[in-house]
Amino acid sequence: MFSENKKNKQNENSSIQNIIAKGTKIVGTFYSEGDIRIDGIIDGDVLTPGKVVVGKTGEIHGSLESSNAYFEGKLIGQLKLTGTLTLKSSAYIEGDVITEKLAVEPGATFNVSCVMKSTVKDFKSEKETKKIA
Repeated sequence: MFSENKKNKQNENSSIQNIIAKGTKIVGTFYSEGDIRIDGIIDGDVLTPGKVVVGKTGEIHGSLESSNAYFEGKLIGQLKLTGTLTLKSSAYIEGDVITEKLAVEPGATFNVSCVMKSTVKDFKSEKETKKIA
């Protein structure tokens, strides 16, 4: 009985999805417990333990910290992932990237300093943190 309640709560949190629509601009730090789809512009930091999808019209000017990221749009700044970075042919990434896995489709622009490993360093304090499984 109690274990069913825990499972339902976990399913509710994993199904949360935030959408930043085309024509929307957010300035500042954006934090979410769930997945995020960005088709607008974020000028600041994006933080989530979930997955981030950046559509063709989506842009991030700042930093992104998440588990996995799927890019069709643009990022200029820092990217720190505990999982996989997937770049489609229309993606444009410029800055610093730390990720565990990388998938790049031909045609994507990837002008970065990239580090691939299973532990991820904190950009600000340069302190190593273990990957969350």
